[in-house]
Amino acid sequence: MMHRARKRFGQNFLQDSGVIYSIIAAINPNPEMCVIEIGPGLGALTRPLLGSLEQLDLLEIDRDLVAYWRAENLPGLNVIEGDALKFNFLEWAESHSSSNRVCKVVGNLPYNISSPLLFHLVSAADLIDEQIFMLQAEVVERMVSEAGDSEFSRLSVMLQARYDMERILEVPPEAFDPQPKVNSAVVRMIPRKDFNLNPAQWHALERVVAAAFSQRRKMLRTNLADYVQRLSLSESELKARAQDISVNRYIEWARVLAH
Repeated sequence: MMHRARKRFGQNFLQDSGVIYSIIAAINPNPEMCVIEIGPGLGALTRPLLGSLEQLDLLEIDRDLVAYWRAENLPGLNVIEGDALKFNFLEWAESHSSSNRVCKVVGNLPYNISSPLLFHLVSAADLIDEQIFMLQAEVVERMVSEAGDSEFSRLSVMLQARYDMERILEVPPEAFDPQPKVNSAVVRMIPRKDFNLNPAQWHALERVVAAAFSQRRKMLRTNLADYVQRLSLSESELKARAQDISVNRYIEWARVLAH
């Protein structure tokens, strides 16, 4: 199929067979698994996945690609036209959870919506077993950074509070057509088994983390001025910056604020 990549959808099509093989191996598809692929593009992952699955759901926003995949009429392929940022992944997972099958969300995510999409997917984490995504390398770096690192950010804290994550593959621009101007990486995200924040505590975590990182160069005595009394920050914490505080400490603060 001749399809011109569209900038507004952040399309860069994966074509390196070695990278494709490595990602498929990481996903490790089998017939007992339910999988949804976000943004299948021209099918670099789609066709190999379908070879090992009974059914594969595709979520695609580009109408031309939706038409292309529907016309292919491949056995076991279910094409869903829609915007990943608005798609109800929890509902999708619930529809498969009764079968006790492993549920995975995979894809080469459009880099222009990657962060909001990762936050959107958190709502379905209770019922999803694993997420494997290709993303811009610097986004993956932020996702897996530890407290004290210069890349440690709001994204790091919120995602590490909900998932265990590891970077599993580096991908150079030459693996795509057209070539992006940035390096890429593949990340594995497994929802934490020990996650036990209720909705009020999660919202408190969102609030305190957003406030802490609102001005990265400033001390927490400034950024968390509205919370200092309730959180009983130590002198060293008052002088610290947001990136110096551990994920577990942020979670402790969220529990206090939600109480």
